[in-house]
Amino acid sequence: MAGMCCYRVHSFRCCSNNNNNNNNKPKPTQTPVLLKIAVTGLTELLRLFSSGQDRMDIVNDVQRYEVSVSSIDDVVMILNSDYENAYFVTGIFTSAIYSENCLFEDPTITFRGTKVYSRNLKLLVPFFNCPSIALQKIEKGSTSEASFVLATWKLRTYLRLPWRPLISVDGSTIYDLDDKFKIVRHAESWDISALEAIGQIFTPTFGRPNQEKLGSVSLLNMA
Repeated sequence: MAGMCCYRVHSFRCCSNNNNNNNNKPKPTQTPVLLKIAVTGLTELLRLFSSGQDRMDIVNDVQRYEVSVSSIDDVVMILNSDYENAYFVTGIFTSAIYSENCLFEDPTITFRGTKVYSRNLKLLVPFFNCPSIALQKIEKGSTSEASFVLATWKLRTYLRLPWRPLISVDGSTIYDLDDKFKIVRHAESWDISALEAIGQIFTPTFGRPNQEKLGSVSLLNMA
């Protein structure tokens, strides 16, 4: 999601304890290589032109030292809390449960590092108007190799652009864990292709943003 929104700048709660196998994981869809390269390049440009540290970095540093986990249930609980804080659209997440070299990926971009992820989110927050992220379900699972958490969600937000596009994506995120219950991979899948998602950015919405159209359980008015 971060990659898709960086591209545009330039142009709840259910918990299951069922164990799942690898077949439950969403299968990634193929995205054109040139699109991935473009999104990655634009994201890096945005990051280079940004400067300073803001409140989100401070919050994440505090959380890194104050939070520890000893089981997959702890991870599920903390992720639930992060979704309550709408971390996709506020940029505030519990970095302590992530490996510093965690792999972050969505259909448009791939990179490593929680600090980079935090910076990318920080770049996007000012462009969101009436954003919401509604957690549909969160469950833990395991394969023969490792444990994971799978969350499904609905993201809705208008963008602060003159034509006021509406971004509407249903998706899921897989959080792969290591043997110390640190998240080593944060991988998003969407119900639409990367090209369709980018297309939403250029589709105008007329009238004022309204909560009914967003259809969210947890709406954060950023106006």
